[in-house]
Amino acid sequence: MSSWSSWLSDRSSEIASSHKVQLGLTAAISTGIGVAAVLGLQNSRRWYNVHDLKGSIPELTSPHDIERINDFGGAAPEEDHDRRDDERSAALARRARLGDYDEALILEQLARNRVFLKDEGLAKLRGAFVVVVGCGGVGSHATAALARSGCGRLRLIDFDQVTLSSLNRHAVAALADVGTPKVLCLQKRLEQITPWIHFDCRNQLFGEGMADEQLAPWSDGQQPTYVIDAIDNIDSKVALLHYCHRKGLPVISSMGAGCKSDPTRVFVGDISASAEDPLSRTTRRKLRTLGVKDGIPVVYSSEKTGPGKAQLLPLPEDEFAKGRVGELGVLPDFRVRILPVLGTMPAVFGLCVANHVMLKITGYPHDYVPSKARDKMYDGILAQVQGLEERVAKHCGYDPVGLRIPVNVDDVGYLIEEVWHGRSAVSGLTSRLALTRWRKPVNDWIDGRTPGQKADRLQLDELVCMTKDEMLKHETQVLKGDRTPEDVYDKSVIELVARRWETERIFREQR
Repeated sequence: MSSWSSWLSDRSSEIASSHKVQLGLTAAISTGIGVAAVLGLQNSRRWYNVHDLKGSIPELTSPHDIERINDFGGAAPEEDHDRRDDERSAALARRARLGDYDEALILEQLARNRVFLKDEGLAKLRGAFVVVVGCGGVGSHATAALARSGCGRLRLIDFDQVTLSSLNRHAVAALADVGTPKVLCLQKRLEQITPWIHFDCRNQLFGEGMADEQLAPWSDGQQPTYVIDAIDNIDSKVALLHYCHRKGLPVISSMGAGCKSDPTRVFVGDISASAEDPLSRTTRRKLRTLGVKDGIPVVYSSEKTGPGKAQLLPLPEDEFAKGRVGELGVLPDFRVRILPVLGTMPAVFGLCVANHVMLKITGYPHDYVPSKARDKMYDGILAQVQGLEERVAKHCGYDPVGLRIPVNVDDVGYLIEEVWHGRSAVSGLTSRLALTRWRKPVNDWIDGRTPGQKADRLQLDELVCMTKDEMLKHETQVLKGDRTPEDVYDKSVIELVARRWETERIFREQR
């Protein structure tokens, strides 16, 4: 034991007398103290940060600043910062439109379009004047795409304001824009992206009586290069399309994006080719009465409705009980029912519209979805109706020579496509279609008062679509036989025919 103590005492004496060992111990102790201090400081900071975060969370009973939301449900700025930013953006846009903006910057921003469309195509787009009528979900996305791509002049026409429900599908609107006109919202937001674009905003409802003014040339006389129809009101849509067709203005129309969910079934094609879309069907029907049956490109969806899919929401019964439902609309003859809309689909439609317009303006090669090209089929059906009427006339004791029917090719196309939706009323088949009288004609159904002419008093709402085989059977059993349609067909067929005729009568009264 004494030897161990002696050895330890000797070693202690050596360490105490060694200067290097003393420095090493001092350094080790200092390092340990420093590490402990850093760890302690980090723990302290972490504790204070957590404490401050918890302290920033208000209690449930704390008063709320209700002035942060305005009367329209939009965000009210807490200070003038946002307003100053908007003013600076508007001032920059004014200078840019006057030429105070570096051309190299514009070309850099449009570089991807430039290499795609080439200099000639981009120049055409930058020199274009496009009118967008309707600045909701579809129109806003079309406008934004055209502005971002460099379209030089944009006239925006829409009477409506941004609402909270607009924000699920509008291209650029923010919460702070709620309650402001859609056209001004688009201009303000897009000027912050492409300040050199020229805007002409019209916070107006498009109307046939104002078409000459609203679709007038730009202030320097430039005619509209293209017109975009993004209206969801049928009467205004038909008026715009008919005006453009009559004046020779290039136009593309967006059909219904509501209740649609499949982007793979969205097409660009002639209006005569659009299908499975009530808005398109009604628009076609009204345009046909004005002599327009094709020649208008449209964006449409071929998606069919089905169980579990969204439908147009009906008005509650209590609203009908209150009186005339037309008074519920924002404007006369404007829709009052809520249309279910998946926010992505108006964007798909709008971008398809803008894409088509850019390709047409720049002359970029593109294929067009072909129309039904069924004029030859309509000619054949018309000849078949003529032959059927002559056979029935002969069976009833009339001389069929010189018999004239009051039906033309356009009437046949209208009946087949718009009234009977291209299907047999009996079987629902779509091939080898024909038209036939539904009931046996009554006495004096041929007018022979004009010398040398025999006029058939056949009315369009007496004709029903069937296949040729069904028509021949119908001719034998009903038109030449003793049976009535009720004796031959199921109740569902009888009701379908009555329903289609009633719809056509209502539509004819509204024309």
